[in-house]
Amino acid sequence: MVSVVGIRFKKAGKVYYFSPGDNLVKEGDNVIVETARGMEFGTCIISSREVDEDSIISPLKSVVRVATKEDLLKYADNKRREKEAFNICCEKIAKHKLVMKLIDVEYTFDNNKIIFYFTAEGRVDFRELVKDLATVFRTRIELRQIGVRDESKMVGGLGPCGRPLCCGTFLTDFAPVSIKMAKEQNLSLNPSKISGICGRLMCCLNYEQETYEETRKIMPTVGSIVETPYGTGEVMSNSLVKETVTAKFMRAEGDGEVIEVPITKLKLVSGSYEGTVDEKDIRIEVEDETDAKALKELFKGD
Repeated sequence: MVSVVGIRFKKAGKVYYFSPGDNLVKEGDNVIVETARGMEFGTCIISSREVDEDSIISPLKSVVRVATKEDLLKYADNKRREKEAFNICCEKIAKHKLVMKLIDVEYTFDNNKIIFYFTAEGRVDFRELVKDLATVFRTRIELRQIGVRDESKMVGGLGPCGRPLCCGTFLTDFAPVSIKMAKEQNLSLNPSKISGICGRLMCCLNYEQETYEETRKIMPTVGSIVETPYGTGEVMSNSLVKETVTAKFMRAEGDGEVIEVPITKLKLVSGSYEGTVDEKDIRIEVEDETDAKALKELFKGD
């Protein structure tokens, strides 16, 4: 077993393990740590604990010290300088007429490197831009192209639900999301309804997918005949969210009675269960050219 602490460098960023060494590091403490790209400023998210050596990526770097007042002032100064560097880089991009969008700028704590994050449709020849920036800042320059999901995570904002973006608040990794998930959750397959502000499938489609998959295994399809406490009836509609079916029961007097029944109180007599969605049954709703363009973006890789 190895003693480690969990350090995060950005909001909603990944948590990395470091050896606390001789330092007493508590949760919430700001620390200076040694990383592959030099000294960095981070925050302790996981206090000291013992973990199995197999879960550690060697070599395990160490916490240099708990951040001092001087470190906090330097970190604040770096943040101020990042804003200045952002404006300067935007001017240089315009000067070189490059088709790229600057998203964020990051100074390493020791000022050994400045990283410029940008998005672009394709490859960008930014060699002259790097030379120009190196002349201005007189330090190592790195331009890093990121995807639209990473852009949303860095910039932040509000999702279609009205809440702050999941990726910008608590999601540390982007899990794979497929159009099949939307179909299995009975969502409208309209690009504008199932895509986030990044233009990709909404990450939240993945949250309850496992529950939907389990529910579909015992959810009768429309038209199936089921036995219930109210008698034997035909399924007219079903609700995965409520985990119920609406069934029609024929009475002796000839009138049909419609009752909503929980799936836990019925038994399939004939028909089938919803089960897994067949890829061939997926039809995307495209109403105009705008939707067609959104659909094309929806399936792009990051």
